[in-house]
Amino acid sequence: MSFKNGEYNVELNGIKHWVKIDGSEHKTRPLIIIHGGPGGNHYTFERTIGPLLTDKRTIVYYEQRGCGRSQKPHSDSDYTVDILIKDFFQLKKWLSTEKVDLLGYSFGGELALEFAYAFPEEINDLVLSGPSLMHSEIQIMIQITGFMSVVNKDLYKQFLLLTKNIFSIDDLYKKIWEMVDTETVDLLLFNNQEIAKKNRQFWEESKLVNTGLMIKALYENPGKIPIELRLKEIRQRTLIITGVFDRNTGVSISNIIHRELSNSSLRLFDKSAHFPDLEETYLFAGTAVEFLES
Repeated sequence: MSFKNGEYNVELNGIKHWVKIDGSEHKTRPLIIIHGGPGGNHYTFERTIGPLLTDKRTIVYYEQRGCGRSQKPHSDSDYTVDILIKDFFQLKKWLSTEKVDLLGYSFGGELALEFAYAFPEEINDLVLSGPSLMHSEIQIMIQITGFMSVVNKDLYKQFLLLTKNIFSIDDLYKKIWEMVDTETVDLLLFNNQEIAKKNRQFWEESKLVNTGLMIKALYENPGKIPIELRLKEIRQRTLIITGVFDRNTGVSISNIIHRELSNSSLRLFDKSAHFPDLEETYLFAGTAVEFLES
C-alpha cells in the first residue's frame, strides 16, 4: 500500500487491531513501534517521543491484541508469542512493504527480537529500549532487588521477612508485587518522579487499562525455547538503549542481550531508569534516528 497518515482498524488473524501511521510524507522505510507491558499501549509514547521520531521517519504504531485500543480475543489464553508473531506477519502483509525497522520498548524490545528471529529477511534494523527477557530468573531477581532498593524501611523489613519464609523465587516475586503501591512502582520505573507523575497522568487521560490477561497467559504458556537462548541467531543491526537506573529489566539484561547478539551496540543513558524515551526524550530520539539513518 502507499502509506497514508491516519488511524486504522486492521483485522489481523480475526482480531481488529488499532494501527496508526504518521510521517508518511517522508517516504522512509517504516519504523514499527512495539509497546511493552505485556498488555500496554502506545498512548504515552504517541504524545511524548512519537512526534520527534515522526519529524524524520514514517512511523507505524499498532497495539497488540487485547491491548489499548485493539480488540480482545474471545479466549483469555489467546496471547502466546507465536500468535503475536502471526499477528505481526499479517500487519506487515497489510503494509505491503519489503522491509521494516523496529523500535520496541520494555517487553516490546523482547518481542522485536522474536520478530527479527522469525523474519530475518524482512526486518532491517532494531532499536531496543530497556528490553526484557521475561522468562529469565535474572530479570525477576533484578525487580526484587530493585524494589528493595527504593522502598521505605517498614516495607524493606517486610520484604526481608519474606525472603526468610518463601523459598520459591516466583512466589516471592508475586508476593512483593501484591504488597507494593503505585508510588513504589513509580520509584522502581523512573529516576525522575516528576516524569513518573506525567506518565500516570497520561495513563489516566487515556482510560486504557492493562487487563493483565496477556502477561498471565504468557507466563502460563512460555512456549518454545526462550529467546535468550536464540539470540546468537539474530543477525540484524541492533541498538540497545538502557537507563543506568533501570531497576525493572536492568542493565544486566541489556548486557546479556548485547553480549549474545552478533551485531549490536549498547548505549547507556545516565539520567534514566526503565523509560529513557520519557526521561531523556530528545537524546533518545536523536540517538535512535542517527542509528537508523547511519
